[in-house]
Amino acid sequence: MYTALQQELDTYVRRTPKSAEAHKRNLQRLPLGVASNYRAYDPYPIFAKEGVGSKLRDVDGNEYIDHNLTFGALMAGHCHPAVVKAVEKRLSTGTMFGMPHEQEWELAEEICKRFPVEMVRFGNSGTEVTMHAIRLARAATGRDKIIKFEGAYHGLHDAALVSVKPHAPDYGDINAPTSVTGGLGVPKASLANVVIATFNDLSTVERRFKENPDEIAAVILEPILMNVGLCIPQPGFLEGLRDLCKKYGALLIFDEVKTGAKLGWGGASEYFGVKPDMICLAKSIGGGFSLAAFGTHKWVMDLITEHKVFHGGTYNTNPVAMAAGLAVFREVLTRENYAHVGKLSKKLVDGYRKTIAKVGQAYIAEAGANGALMLYPKEIRNYRDWEKIDVDLWRHYWFGMVNRGVLAQPYWWDEQWTISVQHTEADIEKHLAAFDDIAADLAKAQQERADQVAVAAH
Repeated sequence: MYTALQQELDTYVRRTPKSAEAHKRNLQRLPLGVASNYRAYDPYPIFAKEGVGSKLRDVDGNEYIDHNLTFGALMAGHCHPAVVKAVEKRLSTGTMFGMPHEQEWELAEEICKRFPVEMVRFGNSGTEVTMHAIRLARAATGRDKIIKFEGAYHGLHDAALVSVKPHAPDYGDINAPTSVTGGLGVPKASLANVVIATFNDLSTVERRFKENPDEIAAVILEPILMNVGLCIPQPGFLEGLRDLCKKYGALLIFDEVKTGAKLGWGGASEYFGVKPDMICLAKSIGGGFSLAAFGTHKWVMDLITEHKVFHGGTYNTNPVAMAAGLAVFREVLTRENYAHVGKLSKKLVDGYRKTIAKVGQAYIAEAGANGALMLYPKEIRNYRDWEKIDVDLWRHYWFGMVNRGVLAQPYWWDEQWTISVQHTEADIEKHLAAFDDIAADLAKAQQERADQVAVAAH
């Protein structure tokens, strides 16, 4: 471990004793002391108390500029006034019906205005809607297999928990990656029906189509691979996927759980100019409430209409979440707010790039409201490029920023920052000041590691 990293960890422990105490208590009743594995990290996670606007406060009273924003689900920021107002109004007129209501059509119409889909169904999480989208694609094509990309995350159902974070030697040849289970409990049949390709490599995708003739129902991907920081599609990649799906009779599914709200008004389709067959939305469309949706062509949704594919859910179109969603689409995710976020993003990215020379081997990846400090000598293009990260160096960055009052992103080196509509130029300036303060130590840490490697080699 780097000397400077240990110093930052010691500072973290001194600043967060109540979080340590709360985590110790949680361990008695919750595995890992948390409600989701992604919230667990050493020495213990920060326990949140309240969030307003662009700020979050922990149980020890420490305030942070929040770019974690619930793993990117809060582009609206904390307690956005429009969302709070809509939810408060809804709370007094019914929180749960299990019956149709007018908000359903209203929000479906908002989604169809922005995204290239004709009909919509709703759910409560990204996991739900990617699961239903895959099932619907299989039904529409009469095929069982799907292609997903190595390193991609699409939720927690069996079809998604394949080759999420595989390692050598299990993952095989990069030109024909092996399907690797994401953990115990995933049936072997799931592995057989999920074939793996390499992001940004169209030849691996076509190879899978040829190896599985008339068996591939769909290709599912995040238009920007976001389970590896930020991995940007290379020119022609998304267009090539569109062409391959058409050529081989498969559906193209854009998992826009992260990108749908945060790339721009019309999501990845507008940003990249490529139209998928199906789109999955969640996270930021709910403004802090559990809301998700999947949309596609009418002829595909007719399978639900005709009772050939079943889709249901007691909490689907919960009126409180729908009220929040309508406020988000109409008053938060506006073109004016996207312009505001774009201006802040440019300021943040430009500032990082001015300071990054002090860091050594690193670059900034960014798109829309998202960005990340990528600790690599050159741009990554796929999961295996990303896998080479120096984890201790990244931890030094994250804890160093936290100790200076900035949650630069969720804890985990596969995540990215989010800029909310409630962030300000002052927030960005504080973020940049914190980064500037630790940049030189990051460079020293890189040199320390290089020296260690050199000594080991001799």
